[in-house]
Amino acid sequence: MSDQGLSNPRFLSPDRIARLSAALPFWISVGLPPLLWLGAVKGGWWIALTPLVTWYLFTALDAALGLNLDNADPDTDESQLFWYRLVTLIWAPLQAATLFGLLIYTSGAAHLGTGEKIGIFFGMGVISGTIGINYSHELMHQKNKWERWMADLLLAMVLYSHFRSEHMLVHHRYVATPRDPVTARYNEGFHRFYPRVLVQSLVSAFKAERDMLARRNLPWTHHKNPFFLYLLLQAGFLALAFAVAGWAGVGLFLLQAGVAIWQLELVNYIEHYGLTREHLGDGKYEHVKPRHSWNAAQMASNWMLINLQRHSDHHYKPDRRFPLLQNYDADEAPQLPYGYPVMTMAAMIPPLWRRVMNPRVREWRRRFYPEITDWSDYNSHSTPMPR
Repeated sequence: MSDQGLSNPRFLSPDRIARLSAALPFWISVGLPPLLWLGAVKGGWWIALTPLVTWYLFTALDAALGLNLDNADPDTDESQLFWYRLVTLIWAPLQAATLFGLLIYTSGAAHLGTGEKIGIFFGMGVISGTIGINYSHELMHQKNKWERWMADLLLAMVLYSHFRSEHMLVHHRYVATPRDPVTARYNEGFHRFYPRVLVQSLVSAFKAERDMLARRNLPWTHHKNPFFLYLLLQAGFLALAFAVAGWAGVGLFLLQAGVAIWQLELVNYIEHYGLTREHLGDGKYEHVKPRHSWNAAQMASNWMLINLQRHSDHHYKPDRRFPLLQNYDADEAPQLPYGYPVMTMAAMIPPLWRRVMNPRVREWRRRFYPEITDWSDYNSHSTPMPR
């Protein structure tokens, strides 16, 4: 992570203390697993603490703290990012210890009823989706093999390993076009988007890996197809859940995985809703620009989500570390009215979502593409695009 380790006698220099202080807000996620354990030990309404904090406390903090429009120097040397990187690297073992520790504890906890155990693992899914999958997203984009391995472990813990293939090979290439399953279409409610994306993202991920192998004259059955690794890791975690807590443990493991996937796809839904790259003809689209992602500059939710809401810059520089992601103003990229916690809750109520977002999409069209008068093709879920 850095050639200037903890043993360096100058480790506590003023400069390093300043870097640690700047990174500490992004460590706020480490406080969430203790809330799960508090709910498991005390039971009752304490179990609701984790989702309440994750969704509503950060909404309140966003309202209180406002926006963060500051940008770090994008050319900052990676050796200066030790404390930022560390939180993403420790999360996989922390999440695994929390998940399987809770399975062991709740399986023998006489004071917890079935409903309470379900509530605990609902909260676990909120954390493994909101934090775990988000951290895996950060890690999978890095060149370091150890970080990419951590990303695979985090995705396997929620049985969504193919997200790596879909995100890296499909989403980043085809975002804001009909060929990207994850780009929500204008007027497409989340409850229609969700079942569609569950199927289409799996299919598109497999096809992308198959096509990569075919270009190397290898069959899809070749051992280099990562889908075999995905299946092995996921089966291993399911087997571990059964070993520590039996079939009930498998059921609770599946519950947290389902909640995590739901949390991920809610975020995917809002990130590009209604935004489309200009069609140039013959199945070709303009290059991805900042205008093709919704952004949010709310300070607290960006701490929790390690700047995921600076989404335009992520698509511009996918391997850029999260503390260096740049903020864009409204002249360059569309802005959400609130942070992701509020917007994901609004997405669950389609009439409310359309009331809030459809006027913003229409304004986006007028601002960035005044020459386009017919948007019917751009709203399609199946506009033909040649391979």
